[in-house]
Amino acid sequence: MKRRTKSYDFSHGRRGAVVPVPPGKTRITIRIDTDILDWFRKQVDAAGGGNYQTLMNQALRTHIEQRDNGLEETLRRVIREELRRKRRRSAQ
Repeated sequence: MKRRTKSYDFSHGRRGAVVPVPPGKTRITIRIDTDILDWFRKQVDAAGGGNYQTLMNQALRTHIEQRDNGLEETLRRVIREELRRKRRRSAQ
């Protein structure tokens, strides 16, 4: 077994992230399927550079906005249908 010859002094070391997180951002650790991560990285490379994390954030934001809009449209449709039924019953 090899013996360590170097000694490191961590007495002035800082715990946690060295680079501060910008306002409005939260540092997390997640597991992403390799093929998904590769796809985002390839998209950034094909665009000539950038940040795959920003691209993932944009994709998630777009998905959420579309789902929220979909919910609003569904609620509007259901309310319209219910109002029509109510009017038909009232007219009879």
